[in-house]
Amino acid sequence: MAEQQEQQDAAAPTPDEALGYEHARDALLDVVRQLENGGTSLEESLALWERGEQLAKVCQRWLDGARARLDAALAAEEGGAPDEE
Repeated sequence: MAEQQEQQDAAAPTPDEALGYEHARDALLDVVRQLENGGTSLEESLALWERGEQLAKVCQRWLDGARARLDAALAAEEGGAPDEE
């Protein structure tokens, strides 16, 4: 029973993965602002940095997915158009 729960937990998206690109980007900007402003302890700064890394990965996944969709659309368009020679 516990093993089944662990498998479900591993398959379920983390809250960060469920974020849309714009939300993740805005949250990342907030993290950067907080780090740039300073005034946080070392522990808080490390936690912010780790959060920023997670958010950056979410943004990168969205951008990679968008690039793949654009590439596929362009390839389909080029494959379906007659040659202009």
